[in-house]
Amino acid sequence: MTDHALTLTQAERVRVAANLRPADAATMLIIDRSGRKPRVLMGKRHPGHKFMPGKYVFPGGRIEPQDRRMTATGALSGACEQRLSARCVRPSLQRGRALALAAIRETFEETGLIFGSAEYGAPEQTPEGSWRDFAANGVFPDLGAVTFVARAITPPRRPKRFDTRFFAIDAAGLAGKVEGLVGPDSELVDLVSVTFDEARELDLPSITKVILAEVEDRLNGGFAPYLPVPFYWEKRGSFVRELL
Repeated sequence: MTDHALTLTQAERVRVAANLRPADAATMLIIDRSGRKPRVLMGKRHPGHKFMPGKYVFPGGRIEPQDRRMTATGALSGACEQRLSARCVRPSLQRGRALALAAIRETFEETGLIFGSAEYGAPEQTPEGSWRDFAANGVFPDLGAVTFVARAITPPRRPKRFDTRFFAIDAAGLAGKVEGLVGPDSELVDLVSVTFDEARELDLPSITKVILAEVEDRLNGGFAPYLPVPFYWEKRGSFVRELL
């Protein structure tokens, strides 16, 4: 068992719920490499939430049907597509694409940050919901700017279970911003851009600590596309770290 897998295994967990099928979800690490040390954007969840109240997390959430229908510019790299399809019961390129788009959409909904390209005008015939804000701002989501960096499945019998794919995007890819989506009555009450050392001092879920360490290692390795993607899941009561 790796040190990171041991950390997750030893984390305190309540196992009282019926065993649910994990829902597909996507999360985004927004990384700023313009300074001497890389920084990552973290959001503080509302203290009234039942799920991880008051914790600092990356923006993200469940995949939604609209994510499968949204047009985008660019494409995921072949390595990302291959790894997104690995260890899936019914793998498909469309599913991986929708997961990446979900990470971009959820980032907007929780932070107001619009990542994509404004070079092609506004998308036409966008699905209902938040994707219409991209069209209103003349931005296409850009799949070519997104990198798949990790995957983790919530253990059985937790109140909520997710099969989460973690993506990363460079902060320089920001194409627009809508104010007022972060605040005392929102899902995220605060946003901070911090170094990885500073992030570790925040109140973080165990899985967030592990993913931070994994992505920091990836950055130190040059963020090369050939680097494998860690996949954490529980087997007979203990977490396993598998490489995709």
